[in-house]
Amino acid sequence: MSELIDGLPHAVALQCLARVPFYSHPNMQLVSRSWRAAVHSSELFKTRNELGASEELLCVCTYDPENLWQLYDPLKDMWITLPILPSEIRHLAKFGVVSTGGKLFVLGGGSDAVDPGTGDHYGIFATDEVWCYDPIIRQWSQRASMLVPRAMFACCVLDGKIVVAGGFTNCRKSISKAEIYDPEKDVWISIPDLHLTHNSACSGMVIGGKVHVLHKGLSTVQVLENSMLQWAVVDYGWLQGPTAFVRGEPYVLSHGIIFKQEKEATRKRVVASASEFQSRIGFAMIGIGDELYMIGGVIGPGRWNLDIKPLSDVDVLTVMSDRPSWRQVAPMTQCHGTILGCTLLKI
Repeated sequence: MSELIDGLPHAVALQCLARVPFYSHPNMQLVSRSWRAAVHSSELFKTRNELGASEELLCVCTYDPENLWQLYDPLKDMWITLPILPSEIRHLAKFGVVSTGGKLFVLGGGSDAVDPGTGDHYGIFATDEVWCYDPIIRQWSQRASMLVPRAMFACCVLDGKIVVAGGFTNCRKSISKAEIYDPEKDVWISIPDLHLTHNSACSGMVIGGKVHVLHKGLSTVQVLENSMLQWAVVDYGWLQGPTAFVRGEPYVLSHGIIFKQEKEATRKRVVASASEFQSRIGFAMIGIGDELYMIGGVIGPGRWNLDIKPLSDVDVLTVMSDRPSWRQVAPMTQCHGTILGCTLLKI
């Protein structure tokens, strides 16, 4: 690579470029060929991590428009629309979504499309396909397929690798199969099955360096002991409801109140009222920095209103404060309504 900045060693110049905010990267590419090569390099991503200059972008996909993702930049308070995910499955839904290595991954799921003539859902309930979006080159690519087609499953990142477990197969039967993916090698391998299967959707989260699989409506949690890759069944007795993490601490929305949930079931603290979300369904809750973001969803029909109103609103609660308060940020510009996928992309 040619010299990036006159008079500076390559390593020092690269550190200068690494501190430039992500929203300015398209303009950086126009400066010179060497800057364009630097912006597209894994070296710049690595340097941003080393300097602590990485940024967290919010990634969101909604029911409408189909297979469209948007990124939210909290620093600029702006939304960026990605190219359409090129899956042949219409209205891909019930998938897993995570990010690792500065890339967005969309895994499995099936069609949520409805035949307008008959009202029937299309036949694909679960798939094994894996899609990866690279925000640097702004392109989707297909990766190695999962070993098992699945939908409504647990999906999270552990030490840079993607762990998936449980969910349902194409015949809508719950499964206990689990597997792990290495993004650098583009390879899936099986890991021990879950101890229990349940006829409900499950989700995955990493707490204290361990994968936790939670089933909707159940207090029991299945925990992956990383050292031995074995599952343990634990009953934390946690509150039921949407859960998100802020600075590693879990927050849960239950009965119109946001609680900070301690690991012990008896310990929880009221953070703020969120009564307006009792009438909203299909929204996402996720932590960014010191704040909780409540995104999209729909307001269902009420006693005096039979219409369903899709929302693009984004409400933010500052929880790491003596006086938590709500505010609104820029609404989604293209996506609206029920949230199908939501995660953070660190780049």
